[in-house]
Amino acid sequence: MRKDIFEVIFMEQKNNEKVNYASIGRRCNCDPRTVKRYYENRNNAPTTRKKRTKQKVTDDFLEVICNKCDVNAPAISIFNFIKKKGYKGGYSSVKTICRKHKENKTHEATMRFETEPGLQSQVDWKESLSIYSKNNEKFTINIFLMILGFSRYKFIKLTTDMSQVTLFKCLISASKYFGGFTKEILFDNMKTVIDRSRSQFYKPIYNNKFYEFSKDAMFLPLSCLAYRPQTKGKVETLAKIVNRLRVYDHEFNSIEELNVIVKEFNEEINDEICLSTGHKPHDLFEQKEKEYLSRPINYDILSDYTNLKPISRKVSKESLINWGGKRYSVPLKYIGKNVVCKSDNWYRFEFVGNI
Repeated sequence: MRKDIFEVIFMEQKNNEKVNYASIGRRCNCDPRTVKRYYENRNNAPTTRKKRTKQKVTDDFLEVICNKCDVNAPAISIFNFIKKKGYKGGYSSVKTICRKHKENKTHEATMRFETEPGLQSQVDWKESLSIYSKNNEKFTINIFLMILGFSRYKFIKLTTDMSQVTLFKCLISASKYFGGFTKEILFDNMKTVIDRSRSQFYKPIYNNKFYEFSKDAMFLPLSCLAYRPQTKGKVETLAKIVNRLRVYDHEFNSIEELNVIVKEFNEEINDEICLSTGHKPHDLFEQKEKEYLSRPINYDILSDYTNLKPISRKVSKESLINWGGKRYSVPLKYIGKNVVCKSDNWYRFEFVGNI
């Protein structure tokens, strides 16, 4: 049944026009007798064809597939599992369901997690930020990020690497800036903190040296779930704010001057009103959170974790040595020999000589 013929007849009646079967037939490309039949049955509403519901081969296994996706099972393992249960379809159908289910989970609303004063802070890195000096010299830097969960009071520090010793130095500097540590510190699954990441099936395994540091610093380390950035949303927001440092591209002369810019930027963002709390982080920290961080900390013990001793390295045939995850060239005469390396306050490599 053609709905368009009914619509034309209805419009002409609405406009009090006489129904012309031949005219409507030409407009709708049909016989005038067909229009007449439609006109005589105009009081019967046009029927809509019902959509056929085609049974999919995955329908009986949809709940099982979604349940297995929730525990991060790969699509291929789910396919092999339901095949043993009687599934007769192909792998691509299972893979499509898994992808759509994960996308729907990703877009679900998440509730902001608030903490009491002095309870928790979050730590992360802004990695490999490239910035150029006025002399067009390229600096690839990292920014240590730490934020207090209650007041959103922030501490950032410029570094040139993300080694464990650098992490210890940054944590100590943050403690002195805040006046102490919170009871808990939430970390991303960084290698300098965790040997095995936390998942839905396993607890995290912390690095022994870092765990000893946390006990001496009197805070409880926590790790977020892998691939779940929502669990550390406050420090993720801080990482986005740090992108504002890109405005200083070609606006400084040296790494020391850039370090001063970072420190001034730190004070600037602590004096801006936070949309989540409606207060300036500095004011909220001074009024309600600072008193909860005043636990005594033995910085003499913590400094033992940051004392760098010269380390020997053997020079390869390419006249290179490995240091801090990077490779450095040394004079050719030292090929095959052991040499001594050390770093300065900026953690830059310095070649001392052979042993």
